[in-house]
Amino acid sequence: AVVEVFINKNAVCRYTTIQNWSDNVLNLVTKRAICQEKAIMEWIDGNIGSKLNMKYPATILAGEYSKGKCISIALAHKGVIHDAGAKMIHIAPHTRSSILAKSIAHDGGRADYRGDVKILKGATNSYAEVVCDTLLLDDKSVSRTIPYEIIENKSSFIKHEAKVTQLD
Repeated sequence: AVVEVFINKNAVCRYTTIQNWSDNVLNLVTKRAICQEKAIMEWIDGNIGSKLNMKYPATILAGEYSKGKCISIALAHKGVIHDAGAKMIHIAPHTRSSILAKSIAHDGGRADYRGDVKILKGATNSYAEVVCDTLLLDDKSVSRTIPYEIIENKSSFIKHEAKVTQLD
C-alpha cells in the first residue's frame, strides 16, 4: 500500500490505521506526507497481526513552523515481527516533530523501532523528540531500537529516549 498526503498552509491532517493481519501476511507499507507552512500531520498507527510488518510513516516538514507527529502502537506474539517507526525530515526553519512508539512483545514475538530523523542545514531552530518504550512479557521476546538521527545545523535539537522493560 502507498499513501501520499499533501497538507497545505495552516491545514491539519490526522491519518489513523489499525491493522490486524493474519500471521502469514507480509505487510510492507509506504506512507508519506509533505507539510507546508504551519501545517500539521499526525500519523496514528496500530499494529496487531502479520508475520512481518514494516511501516515507517514519513513526514517532510517543508514549510516554516510545520509540525509532524507519529504515534505507533504494536503487539507482537510468537511468529510476529513488527519493525515499525517513523521518518521525520526537517527542511524548513522552526519545525517540530514527535515520534512516540509503544510496543508489547510476548510468547517470543519481536517488536523493533526503526526511525529516521533528519534536521537539515536550513531547518534552523527546529526540534525533534523520539520516545520508544517496549514491554517484554517473557524472556523469549525481543526488542531492538534502531535510530538514525542527523542534525546539520547548530541551533536545532533532537531528544531521544528508549526504554525496554521485562516482566518476570
